[in-house]
Amino acid sequence: MKLLVTGGCGFIGSNFIRHIIRKYPDYEIINLDALTYSGNLENQRDIKKEKRYRFAHGRIDDVDLVMDVLGRVDYVVNFAAETHVDRSIHDAQPFILTNILGTHILLEGARTSSIKKFIHISTDEVYGTLEEKGKFTEETLLSPNSPYAASKASGDMLAHAYHKTYGLPVVIVRPSNNYGYYQFPEKFIPLMITNLLLDKQVPVYGKGENIRDWLFVEDSCSAIDIVMHNGRAGEIYNAGGDCEVKNIEIARKVLGIMGKGEEHIKFVKDRPGHDYRYALDNSKIERELQWRPSVKIDEGLEKTVQWYKDNESWWRPLKERLCAESKGFWG
Repeated sequence: MKLLVTGGCGFIGSNFIRHIIRKYPDYEIINLDALTYSGNLENQRDIKKEKRYRFAHGRIDDVDLVMDVLGRVDYVVNFAAETHVDRSIHDAQPFILTNILGTHILLEGARTSSIKKFIHISTDEVYGTLEEKGKFTEETLLSPNSPYAASKASGDMLAHAYHKTYGLPVVIVRPSNNYGYYQFPEKFIPLMITNLLLDKQVPVYGKGENIRDWLFVEDSCSAIDIVMHNGRAGEIYNAGGDCEVKNIEIARKVLGIMGKGEEHIKFVKDRPGHDYRYALDNSKIERELQWRPSVKIDEGLEKTVQWYKDNESWWRPLKERLCAESKGFWG
């Protein structure tokens, strides 16, 4: 099998490529990545010499480049996206260009190529927010509340339309909040870990009451793998962690693992339009594809903390750049 993985120098994409290389010795991968602020060639440092792996530098809205790489592969797994909600609130334009226009160019290119399956990676944030009860199912109406979530929902709708209109074999995967190795240190969990390693406080929005469904990145990769091989064209699959935890409790767990006290928590002004709760119903992916998350939150956090402790040379340059850029918030 020959795969095009877009955004393969980002967090989940890089872990997915590593997962595929290790599990399938005859698969070939082209990684197309623009290397924007969160794309990092160092995320592929342990596999870049693999003969079955090739890196292509460029954007998914570059029509000529996209058509060239699509002509060489059988499957597409589209991770390429601008992802951080705070950045989308500050400036939505890059999210529109990549998450909507870029997705359209990929879909149009796949339509005119011999692509056997197009896996589009989405997010639980397209559903909007939940109150205390209930979970999002694949039939829940989309109701995004941030520019980021709206751009991802638009990409989902384009992908669905290309299946319905042109018969393109598209499958959409909506994971919950991922965490784990190689996650850019502006995101909540690696931000906490790296701040604490520098003996700094960790920012928590509001009172930390917002609830997220946490999914270890290796479980996310296994879900996408199964959907890629066995998911039905035209379908959507939620992939949640079965792990609803308040942000303040995640902060306390990380503090406990790292031997720090709660004086290291700094409550900050809440994000505009901050969704209260996300929770995904995994019934469909469990029933049809027999996938379930395997890593519990405490185990996953232990592994993640240890990885950041062992890989300071990876995160410190990124951290220094974030500190200069944000005047302290991500510092």
